[in-house]
Amino acid sequence: MAKTAKKAIDRDGETEQRILDAARTVFLRRGTAGARMQEIAQEAGVNQALLHYYFRSKEGLSTAVFRQIAGRIFPALVQTLAADISIDEKIDRIVALYLENMMRNPFLPGYLISELHHHPERVPQLLSSALGAEPGRVLPPLFEKLGAQINERVHAGEMRPIAPEQFAINLISLCIFPFAARPMLRVVFGMDDQAFARFIEQRKTELPAFFRNALRP
Repeated sequence: MAKTAKKAIDRDGETEQRILDAARTVFLRRGTAGARMQEIAQEAGVNQALLHYYFRSKEGLSTAVFRQIAGRIFPALVQTLAADISIDEKIDRIVALYLENMMRNPFLPGYLISELHHHPERVPQLLSSALGAEPGRVLPPLFEKLGAQINERVHAGEMRPIAPEQFAINLISLCIFPFAARPMLRVVFGMDDQAFARFIEQRKTELPAFFRNALRP
């Protein structure tokens, strides 16, 4: 009996993940607003009633997908920025974190940007869920610590002044842009999937060096 129950739980978990994977695919294809539950059900290979059983509505499914995606990136970013490591190490880790995650999930930039623009009212709740606390409690101490590190380097004559928020946004933007602009890069540079993968692999070393050089006084 216990073995049977465990198998049922495992199947349920697999079904839920299959639905989430299908939803991400359809949301990317149609946008969240244009996606239909029936199409998600077909993509997942389940009936539509099962989608409602797990997530009740498209909004509930969208929230679950966004929370899962945010949970993969934001906590690791916060931990890296708050870590007791040098700024150079933080640059290397953030670049590796974003480029590796984006290569595994190239739909993420477009999906996240779309969700943030179309559902701004959900951002505080979703970020709180991803971070495990309210952003207002987690982020200010983090940027204060990062700012102190920057100031130390500035006073040593090793870095030009920059606000910690600008530091973080500049670095993250440089990581995300090639994925957000991937269709344009395919046309402008004639990049197929293999060429794009090689480009990102090169970027893992080119970007940290570029960013550090840009911060030199």
